[in-house]
Amino acid sequence: MNYTSTRGTVAVNETYALLHGLAEDGGLYVPSLFPTNCLTYNDVKDKNYQEVAAVVLAKLFPCFSVAHLNEMINSAYSDANFSTRDIAPLHSILEKVSVLELFHGRTQAFKDMALSLFPYLLVAAKEAEGEKKEVLILTATSGDTGKAALEGFKDVPGTHIQVFYPTDGVSPMQAEQMQKQEGGENVNVTAIHGNFDDAQQFLKRLFVDKATAEEVAAKGVMFSSANSINIGRLAPQVVYYVNAYAELVAQGAIHEDEAFNVVVPTGNFGNILAAYYAKKMGIPIGKLVCASNQNNVLTDFFENGTYDMNRPFYTTISPSMDILESSNFERFLYYISGEDSERTAGWMKDLKSTGKLTVNEEEFKRVKANFAGAYVSDEETKAIIQQVYNSYGYVMDPHTAVAMGAYMKELEKHPEDGARHTVIASTAHPFKFPTPICEALDIKVGETPYESLDNISAVTGVAFPKQLEALQSKPLRFTKAIDKENMKQEILDFVNTFSK
Repeated sequence: MNYTSTRGTVAVNETYALLHGLAEDGGLYVPSLFPTNCLTYNDVKDKNYQEVAAVVLAKLFPCFSVAHLNEMINSAYSDANFSTRDIAPLHSILEKVSVLELFHGRTQAFKDMALSLFPYLLVAAKEAEGEKKEVLILTATSGDTGKAALEGFKDVPGTHIQVFYPTDGVSPMQAEQMQKQEGGENVNVTAIHGNFDDAQQFLKRLFVDKATAEEVAAKGVMFSSANSINIGRLAPQVVYYVNAYAELVAQGAIHEDEAFNVVVPTGNFGNILAAYYAKKMGIPIGKLVCASNQNNVLTDFFENGTYDMNRPFYTTISPSMDILESSNFERFLYYISGEDSERTAGWMKDLKSTGKLTVNEEEFKRVKANFAGAYVSDEETKAIIQQVYNSYGYVMDPHTAVAMGAYMKELEKHPEDGARHTVIASTAHPFKFPTPICEALDIKVGETPYESLDNISAVTGVAFPKQLEALQSKPLRFTKAIDKENMKQEILDFVNTFSK
């Protein structure tokens, strides 16, 4: 299979796309010929998560042999990396509502689902391409990607990773997970005085900066990405939606041809795009509900067809969604344009020059055929956490609560959706966000995040995840904070620590 840029027509092979992440023209790699309607229930029936992953990823990366793909998948989704054999279990809270728990990996966030496998794919791609340079993974995080990428790439030969995160844009537990990273002589973590968009936009510019690429290439280094702009990060996320479908049928919640809706708390648009990919591949997903917090640029787009970033940026209790420029949205635009790279490039030029873009009437019809959007405020999020716990004894993190709130708002507008089963994507363990959970459930906020989590555990009976509990006694390792204008120098300084 070849991959092409959303902004151009030059095709590259799968391993080149995996290794390089971003296309030279600044676009994102997509399959030149998408494997549409290639999956049926019989393809995934009676298979465990690893077997489903092999079926799905063989459609997107046929360059890898079945044996090699299975080896990578089984290593990634092992008992050592995930606390449940189900990998991504479904938890039923209502007859027609299931929560897809994506937080049972090493860092208690959905990013583990892809970043446990992606390092294997990258190393395999590097070998296939005959690339001898050291690969420096550059990653911006709004909370969860950073730690998951650090765990995935620590001590992986031939790779190094630099993570940037906003000083005031992640939860205390997310920050501690990165600052107290254990292991990995090949890792570096730096906070920036700015927001996630600042970090992400800088890195995207750097990936197409030929002068800098040549400068580090002279030192035997090349750049790549662990953000979902890389198709190797996005593709493994498709798997858990396909697996959820197989589970729903196996449980008798739906029959094999019955559509189900999916609600995803969305920041960078990768997670919900993965669900859209699953739908394109033949999984009977009906409506995709894009759930946002107060940074509701996507909600407005799904209501009026205009994506307008000219608005205030809010720091919320669901920090992983505090994003105004959603990188993977470009891939979605490419599909609603009818895979017109020239049209997509024009939109991205508009977005860069004016901060907004608008689709036409026909394109907007394609949007509405698959998607809806809703946003939830911080106060509404806390109320939903309380409501779900009081009604069902289930503790949701703020991002999952945003998704639940979006489902409820969409149900008010379209009561007929209540007859269709809905899957809520749960993206993080609630213990990653101690203060919002305490405030939502009227539990005493402790003097430290760990005291708060002890209080939450005592009241709710939810066990303290051992990886988070163990953080308390670990020393701080990465405490540097820099101005966003100094990110390039930070990268070059890190390169000098390992380059020839």
